[in-house]
Amino acid sequence: MTQTTDRPASAVTPTTEHELERAEAHSAHNYHPLPVVVAEAEGAWVTDVDGKRYLDMLAGYSALNFGHRHPALVEAAKQQLDRVTLTSRAFQHDGFAAFCEDLSRLTGKQAVLPMNTGAEAVETALKLARKWGYDVKGVPADTAHIVVAGENFHGRTIAIVGFSTDPDARDGFGPFAPGFTVVPYGDAEALAAAITPSTVGVLLEPVQGEAGVVVPPKGYLTAVRDICTRERVLMLADEVQSGLGRTGHTFACDAEGVVPDVYVMGKALGGGILPVSGIAADRDVMDVLHPGQHGSTFGGNPLACAVARAVIALLETGEPQARSRELGEHLHARLRALPSDLVGEVRGVGLWAGVQLADGMPRARLVCERLLERGVLAKDTHEHTIRLAPPLVVTREELDWAVDQLEAAILDDASRG
Repeated sequence: MTQTTDRPASAVTPTTEHELERAEAHSAHNYHPLPVVVAEAEGAWVTDVDGKRYLDMLAGYSALNFGHRHPALVEAAKQQLDRVTLTSRAFQHDGFAAFCEDLSRLTGKQAVLPMNTGAEAVETALKLARKWGYDVKGVPADTAHIVVAGENFHGRTIAIVGFSTDPDARDGFGPFAPGFTVVPYGDAEALAAAITPSTVGVLLEPVQGEAGVVVPPKGYLTAVRDICTRERVLMLADEVQSGLGRTGHTFACDAEGVVPDVYVMGKALGGGILPVSGIAADRDVMDVLHPGQHGSTFGGNPLACAVARAVIALLETGEPQARSRELGEHLHARLRALPSDLVGEVRGVGLWAGVQLADGMPRARLVCERLLERGVLAKDTHEHTIRLAPPLVVTREELDWAVDQLEAAILDDASRG
């Protein structure tokens, strides 16, 4: 962008075009974001550097379940910022025990292990399952085997992308860690057939988010739980996106009354303020880890614990889960009522939907760009699906407006194409 004044670049009034050009010049090209630069946010709405407002229908892939800058969460962070923000786990801080106690109560598990990102939490669960397999189940050294589901998304570390079925995530990053078998998601018989004497865990998302908000067949999670119990295998539930209120339950597994051996959590646990993640399990599983075998400098830091405790307090009222159930029913009813020549399928649960465009409709990316023009933020996945995951503080009227804009955007893009 040509400079029109003698002021340094830092003094230039930011515009969307200017900021996008700066990012393009100096950041890795590992994302292809929509052309919007957010400057402020509150509740379910954001404002860009040009002063335009947008309804956020993505909520940071569930990291913003409680909306932008939720007052209780911001206040918890501010109070902690005035006291202490980091000690590392070399020392204890005065909020750690309370955080662990609160998260144990929320999950119904006896112990928690805090980390930072969702991918770290998944890696932690995988290490825990292998260690448990060797120390408790008696699997021979270096033979531990874990079954995963196809079309999964558990993060982007080397180990995780090694069992991804998404070419964009996997291709070009090998060689990969052994010990994983991929079976079709939702197929309990295929999962059972993949179990071997060396199998130590089954890792899956109760609802697959990145795949397009795919809900498994009724009874699948129950069947997985039964298989894991029968075969003495740990059930590892990746609730990073699906947990903490998104589906209308505290955890998506709750819909079938299923309790996994290990909960994997992230995103919303940090209240949209900072990365907070972790796993929860009972002592007979968690206690296979000993000092020095796993850790994180920032895991369970004072600021993270303060914000996460405020998140847990919100969830323990049950209000976010109830809003997700009630408003989710309305959202899905509105989406299912869209013309079938525009929308081929609507998937999801709670305030979480995957809108698959009908054959012949424009690519989902183009529709999301038209939505952006209309003041709605949403994101595409797998070319033909639009993901909707608004903050749980969204209103019924805002949802109606967003669905109206979606229908108009599809029609508008179809007419252009």
